[in-house]
Amino acid sequence: MSSSSILEKIESLPPLPQTIIDIEEFRKRHDKEAVDLLKIIEKDALIISTLLKISNSAMFGFRSKVETPSRAINLLGINFTISIAIGGTVQNLIMTSLDPYGINSDDFMRASNISSTLASLWLSKVDIELREEIILPALLQEIGKFILSDLLISEQKDGIFKSKIASGLSIETAEKELLGFSTSEITSKIFGYWKLSENLINMIQFVDNVEEASSEYKKKTQILDVIKTACQVNAPLSDENVQKAINKATKYGLDVKILKKAIETLQDRLLDE
Repeated sequence: MSSSSILEKIESLPPLPQTIIDIEEFRKRHDKEAVDLLKIIEKDALIISTLLKISNSAMFGFRSKVETPSRAINLLGINFTISIAIGGTVQNLIMTSLDPYGINSDDFMRASNISSTLASLWLSKVDIELREEIILPALLQEIGKFILSDLLISEQKDGIFKSKIASGLSIETAEKELLGFSTSEITSKIFGYWKLSENLINMIQFVDNVEEASSEYKKKTQILDVIKTACQVNAPLSDENVQKAINKATKYGLDVKILKKAIETLQDRLLDE
């Protein structure tokens, strides 16, 4: 697979809608107010629908039904709401079959939401500013799989890909072997094409190759790698993936005790689904 073919796929993507451009500009502001975010997202029925659906999922465990976007923002917080708005819209923009990964788009969105929730639960006990920075990339870092899945299908490599995964090869290694790129590399290229923030791109770019991350972004990339490992799209929070994530967190010198507690809390919530 040549890089030009990948680039062609990315450059054929539709532009970001104005609502997301407005949200991205809002996200960069220091004086973010919930009422201003509400004014932006109220213009987009899809975002409102996605926001309310996710707010009422078991993983958040709110005691009463969330029926308005203003209450959703109040309960979830500004940054979590931003993540849901951008994540849902981006997924719809590049929607393709995810059959090579053995999942559908609903499975993908569920795994993405579990990832961002885990980031919030874990990092809220470690560093609030870091949590606010990690929630969005935790939600979005697997978006590149839509492009890679499309390529696997169009090049008739999906069967080989599934066989490699079934044999125990990691998803990232199978992607590299068959297409020459891993998900994190493609996700960063997509966000570069859409001119999203450099900070977001730099955090995600080397998640599948943490050793290559710069010193400025290494810890954030390590955290994203741990979250991605625990919440692998085809088996989020499975015993095997949780253990792999804990092993990585230990290796990286991250707070494993708090991570384990966050995973247990989230697993308990998901039992109610």
